Amino acid sequence: MQKFCIKKYLFIENMLKIQKNLSNLFYALLALPATAMGFALAVQIAALSWILRTEFGLEIYEIGIVWATGPIAGIFGQVIIGVVSDNVWFWNGRRRPFILLGGTLAALMLLCLPNIGIISEGLGIANILIVAVLVSLTLDLSINVSFNPTRSIIADVTPEGRERTKGYTWMQTVSGFFGVMAYVVGATLGNYVLLYGGAVLVLLFSIVPTLLIKEPRYITSEEDTLHGRLDPLLGSTISILVPGSGHFYAKIYTKGAALFFISVASYVVAIFSHGVVALMILFYGIAAIVHIYSIVDAFIQVRSKNRENPEIAKILDSDKTEWDQLFKLYIAHGFSWLGIQSMFVYIIFFLEDQLVPLGFENTERMIGISFAVLNTVGFLLPVLVFEPLAAKIGRVKIHTAAIATMAIAYFLMGTIVQTPMTLYALMAFAGIGWGAVVSLPFAIMSENVDKNRMGFFMGVFNLSVVIPHLIVSLVFSFIIETFPTQDYLFILCGLMLTLSTVSWFFVKEKQKGELLDE
Repeated sequence: MQKFCIKKYLFIENMLKIQKNLSNLFYALLALPATAMGFALAVQIAALSWILRTEFGLEIYEIGIVWATGPIAGIFGQVIIGVVSDNVWFWNGRRRPFILLGGTLAALMLLCLPNIGIISEGLGIANILIVAVLVSLTLDLSINVSFNPTRSIIADVTPEGRERTKGYTWMQTVSGFFGVMAYVVGATLGNYVLLYGGAVLVLLFSIVPTLLIKEPRYITSEEDTLHGRLDPLLGSTISILVPGSGHFYAKIYTKGAALFFISVASYVVAIFSHGVVALMILFYGIAAIVHIYSIVDAFIQVRSKNRENPEIAKILDSDKTEWDQLFKLYIAHGFSWLGIQSMFVYIIFFLEDQLVPLGFENTERMIGISFAVLNTVGFLLPVLVFEPLAAKIGRVKIHTAAIATMAIAYFLMGTIVQTPMTLYALMAFAGIGWGAVVSLPFAIMSENVDKNRMGFFMGVFNLSVVIPHLIVSLVFSFIIETFPTQDYLFILCGLMLTLSTVSWFFVKEKQKGELLDE
């Protein structure tokens, strides 16, 4: 027993030393919790629709209802968990409890996916769709509960500057590698092997590294707590739950009542429309519009009209968040995801319209290879190329160039693709932008916000992903349906990435001197 205790003590001391020295082994270990959530998401992408269609015969619109749980879970889960994880401390961590709980639940839900039929029979529910929605929603919620803390903890335990960038590029490299492996395993060994093996991997990668990483405990002052109550971004985020209500939370009553009653009236109209699709479009469409309006309105009011209030002025003067840069970053990142998500969701229609008539009929194989190529380039570049280059010329410049490259790749996909090999080559080209999108913006964002509320800002940052996801699902679908040929799909994607590129020119990079001053 004594020898065991001594070995345990030495092991812990070695782990602390590795963390203190910021060795490559530590960065690899730090990347594993985020890898677990990314792998769970990749497994879901690879297997969920396949199971629902082949095993239970669900129609396209029914599968769409199941998939709609993802962005909904992202809107509520990541923001709420982000705020909570900033303000709690138990099990020797702020992020640790949510990573452990979310990872364990995600692993269990992966085991449930191939057993939806058994669960339905056991619960006595005849409608498979109901059980599928519940399992998918629980899986999405568990992923979102953990995703925010797995990204926030990287900012918590790494210093600003190159080491922070290194943390997020390592995250993408390790996570991207296992994401590619998920597609390879599904294509070669089958989705059932992927599901059961994925459950084990998600559980191990969520628990073991999280218990070995030591989190710093930040002490939030009374002033910081007060600042949180008057935070315009927090108030605006609450408006997603009940649009307009964030104005009251942030003590900005102008237009708050009008927005609230307009939203309630819209919900009533949606309910009496007796259409699920109409209800979702109205609910989330209005929520997204009011959310964006609330951010701008609250920001302007707190920053300008209420500055004569000494209490608010004191809080604004002590605020470490670069609000103008933050909004610019969210907009630029949101345009990126409008293009990327459109490709993920609707590429099947492009293949059926453009390549199947030419004799290339295996759309499943073409999609699998396309995404594998995209993700392979995406996980190789962050550590090998982006991280060293960013140290020399800056992350924003690297990211802007990568997004521009992806825009060019999309335009070429919409004009010259005649064979699958051409598509795969251009997917590799687009992978340059993909590798940047899933790594660099996290590091850029983390240095423009209050460090004590990193979880909250990570949660809000995720809205620049899930809101575009909803727009792609509920708005772009109608636009794409009107295209005479589906090569216009990639023209639309290219336009969105072009808008993103232009938006990134307005995002300012923090210089080394500015970081040291803080």
